[in-house]
Amino acid sequence: MRDRRPTRRPAALLAGVTALALLVLLVPAAIAEAREPAGGQDRHGSYAGSHGRLDYQVHLPPSWRADRAMPVVVAVHGCGMTGSGLNSMRAMTGFDDLADREDFIVVYPTQSILRNAMMCWNSLSPEHQQRGRGEPELLAGAIRQVVEVYGADPARVHVAGASSGAGSAVILGVTYPDLVATVTSVAGGEYRFHRFEEDPTLTPVDTARLAQAEMGPRARQVPLLVVQGDRDEVVRPFMADRLVRQWLVLGALVATGRPDADTAPGVVTRVEPPGGHPWTRTVHRAPGRADVDHHLVEGMGHAWSGPRSDGLFADRAGPDLSAAVWEFASARPMG
Repeated sequence: MRDRRPTRRPAALLAGVTALALLVLLVPAAIAEAREPAGGQDRHGSYAGSHGRLDYQVHLPPSWRADRAMPVVVAVHGCGMTGSGLNSMRAMTGFDDLADREDFIVVYPTQSILRNAMMCWNSLSPEHQQRGRGEPELLAGAIRQVVEVYGADPARVHVAGASSGAGSAVILGVTYPDLVATVTSVAGGEYRFHRFEEDPTLTPVDTARLAQAEMGPRARQVPLLVVQGDRDEVVRPFMADRLVRQWLVLGALVATGRPDADTAPGVVTRVEPPGGHPWTRTVHRAPGRADVDHHLVEGMGHAWSGPRSDGLFADRAGPDLSAAVWEFASARPMG
């Protein structure tokens, strides 16, 4: 049987080199809070709370107006990256162009090098997995600030993360289900995955119960899109499988109080594009509205794929993940 433990050495080496480069840059740039920006522009923002400060960049499409409540996509970068600076989530996803066509706001938070020297989000640390604490509090505070400042639609806030940022996106779905409409995890893992690292006998049913407890009275079924490369040696495919299972069980617990979720897929679609990575999309439907879509991309490593993708962790041969994120999210407002 193959080793089921995650391997982090390739990510650590790449992230370490990038972090050294970041030291010679002023990241983030000077922050100026925007009150009445013009459409089609970028604005910087900063949220300061009891657990520190989080800087972010906002992209507004040309159609933005203060009196028009637009959806929001929050794009959370991975290790060795920034939101909108060097080796950025902005460049890797190409969300700006998509937002300009589809009329939504994009938010790119940047991890502080003071919280993590490799610019990783601390999504495996217990102190950053609870509501009102650590990085979840900072990300939630920044989201609320963007909704208020730019008149965004609070029912259509969607979070998409890559790698450690995917972990943070999943954590937001658990800690702030009243704030986040949908979650996308690209090369990420389940909520409380560190507990499985400590005790490999822990099942996704066990971690789903932990997630339900954290949701508390705010519990709701949060739709989830999971994307995974089958050649990823940093975040191995079994982690995506565990996340899918956890989320289906969590949805069942929220809907029925019982963990016996039906994990049989409703629809399985295989796509074989000419000259690109084939992928399989598996659609799960649990009780209620617990939609879970799982995309397994053949031949893709630890990367974000798409025709606009650029950076150290980009793969242009794979499916257009940014378009997939928007297609999934735009059909699922909170309600």
